Amino acid sequence: MGIIDRAYGLMDIKKYRYGVFIAILAVTASLPLFLNNYILNVLWNAMFYMLLALGLNIIVGYCGMCDLGYAAKFAVGAYATGILIKSFGWNFWLTLPVSVIAAVVTAVLVGAPTLKLRSDYLAIVTLGFAEIVRITARNLEITGSASGLHSIERPSIFGLRLTHISHWYYVFLALVVLFVIISNRIRNSRFGRALTYIREDEDAAQAMGVNTTGYKLCAYITGAVMGGITGSFYAVRMASVSPASFDFTQSANIMLAVILGGMGKIPGVITGAAFFAVFPELFRDIPFVGNMRMLFFGLLLIIVMIKRPQGLWPERKKKREK
Repeated sequence: MGIIDRAYGLMDIKKYRYGVFIAILAVTASLPLFLNNYILNVLWNAMFYMLLALGLNIIVGYCGMCDLGYAAKFAVGAYATGILIKSFGWNFWLTLPVSVIAAVVTAVLVGAPTLKLRSDYLAIVTLGFAEIVRITARNLEITGSASGLHSIERPSIFGLRLTHISHWYYVFLALVVLFVIISNRIRNSRFGRALTYIREDEDAAQAMGVNTTGYKLCAYITGAVMGGITGSFYAVRMASVSPASFDFTQSANIMLAVILGGMGKIPGVITGAAFFAVFPELFRDIPFVGNMRMLFFGLLLIIVMIKRPQGLWPERKKKREK
């Protein structure tokens, strides 16, 4: 009877979580009815970082690899879509499969020869690759050189052209829901458990027969695809793409959102991305504080990392280890 009671208890917990998720989704979907365009832009920016953080979380949070060049995956998708629309007149929706393929090819070319490296060495390689992508984009004519691509045509859905911020709010909200579902399915799959073993102890996982290099490459590809898709939607949302959007600061910001929220924890990663995007805006219009808001934000980050080094919403196991 104890086993049956526990099974029913787990079912009740899952129903409760689904109910909370649906309630939060309903409230979030209703916000454009009550908020102005400025706040919607801030929330859109938060969801944009949520998408990138969820993609990086597959690589860093699930598998434990240190990727300091995630902006490169984001750039590949953005430029693939921008070039196909601007130079060849493609429909945006047809560019998405190309962005996915470009992200996969890029991940394989970089990941296959380098994922046997660990920790600092892998971080340096990914950082170097991101700089190669950014400098290459800045010097090629097809990418618009240093000025980038501009006046990229925005797409339509069922005859509705996506021009207003509320349109993009709902598009990115749908993408966040999709990425959360994908991340959750990965985490609860055999693939996700193998990534967790690799993250905790790669040598022990390899001794148990886990193909660590293969699984790490799959995680790298998955994260790259999520970044590439986000980049494609970013390109048409902003109607422009430039190399300045993919520098090391962008990669550091995405990594910061993952670490701040709690690596490996989906709600934590979302919380970290929202905190990173929204908190500095709260002090923008305050006299004598607005110009120094990033200083206060940096001090707050230091305090959070000292008091909660495991993140704002860490995995339950990490709480027990503290």
